[in-house]
Amino acid sequence: MAGMVSPDDAAVAIVGDDAVHRVEGLPGEAGPVGLTLALGRLRALGARGLRVALPAPGHPLGLSGPPEFNARALEAEEAVICHGAALGLVPEVHEAGPEGDVHVEVVWHCLAVREAPPADVPSLGEAERELAEALRDATEVLTRLDVAGSGPVAEAALAAYRARAERGREVLAPGYPSRAVRVLEMAQRVGMLISLAYENGHGGAVSAAEMAARGEALRPVERTARRAQVAAYNSVVEERERGVR
Repeated sequence: MAGMVSPDDAAVAIVGDDAVHRVEGLPGEAGPVGLTLALGRLRALGARGLRVALPAPGHPLGLSGPPEFNARALEAEEAVICHGAALGLVPEVHEAGPEGDVHVEVVWHCLAVREAPPADVPSLGEAERELAEALRDATEVLTRLDVAGSGPVAEAALAAYRARAERGREVLAPGYPSRAVRVLEMAQRVGMLISLAYENGHGGAVSAAEMAARGEALRPVERTARRAQVAAYNSVVEERERGVR
């Protein structure tokens, strides 16, 4: 959308390891179309950028309505909102095949959205500060309750986390501010650690009170990490909107 890469290159990056992505419901198109055509059509319809939304129950992060679109996005737990065109896209993922050879197809449903500020998206500076504060506040509780647990299972999970972090080193396309890269890397790592904590059961928390305290410590950190991710992904659109180059 910023003209820094070709639509073909953008489509390849979006598809990644999936088999194919198509867009359905695009104005002016009778049926599903490929990503290259869809990106060009969105630009022709006035889209100047794309925003990410990562909503969760009780937290419509990045959404602007209407309720019908929000409900679809909440079900998928993600969506893309066009900046400059009243359109949004919600992915529907289809997987088939045995473990290790999964065939993934994605259909992006194009729907009307309300042109309004996205819900609860902080600035990059706010996101960075909030992430640091949330980590500091949660560390004492999580350490005391032994979030990661111990033993070979926890060690294997930590090794897998480190490998995922290394693979995710290239996190943003060219043109993003360096602060966005820093914030997104931190937010993704925090998100991975939260997933690791949940995957390892209750860690060292044994009483109901300790389990509740552990959950209370994890939830705000997870929410803050999602907010930071959205702020980083959307920073190019926000800066262009403010006239920053």
